[in-house]
Amino acid sequence: MIALASWRFLVLGVELSMPFVAYHALERPVAFYLHVGLAPVALALLPFQFWRGLRRRRPGWHRWIGRGYGVAILLSGLGGLKMAIGTTSGPVAGLGFGLLALLWLGVTGRGIWLAMQGRIADHRRWMIRLGALTFAAVTLRLYLPLLFATLGEEAGYSLVAWVSWVPNALLAEWFIRRKGKAAMARQPV
Repeated sequence: MIALASWRFLVLGVELSMPFVAYHALERPVAFYLHVGLAPVALALLPFQFWRGLRRRRPGWHRWIGRGYGVAILLSGLGGLKMAIGTTSGPVAGLGFGLLALLWLGVTGRGIWLAMQGRIADHRRWMIRLGALTFAAVTLRLYLPLLFATLGEEAGYSLVAWVSWVPNALLAEWFIRRKGKAAMARQPV
């Protein structure tokens, strides 16, 4: 639903649907449209990558969807990084979104490299991290109205640049470590 709602600019226009970032469409249109056009693709593909049945029954589909997911993240992440560097929302927001973009790109590259090396258990751990970062699109949309209403647009946007993804990343790390400890406990001594 969030992925589809993210394309609201196609119907409503950028000015009406995203007024607080509309200046990016004028100042850096390629980066803006790569980001707002392809990040929803990555978000829409995310559940398919975690669908165990698809991975088991159709591993070729999983790989092809993964390639699409990776390309969407590469192009969208580069666009997001360019937007973060050129933001007028201040250094706190720029750093938060810039670090998210760099991590999104780096974690994607690491996960793909591990899959290509056949290190599937490691690949899965990195894909959990990647899913948490991709899900920042959802948490941003959940927090943004609340933060704008309580803190105002400027402070709310600076804060959402961090709270949209840092808690997700911490939760992913907790999950990976908990799962790893459980697997260790099941192994014979």
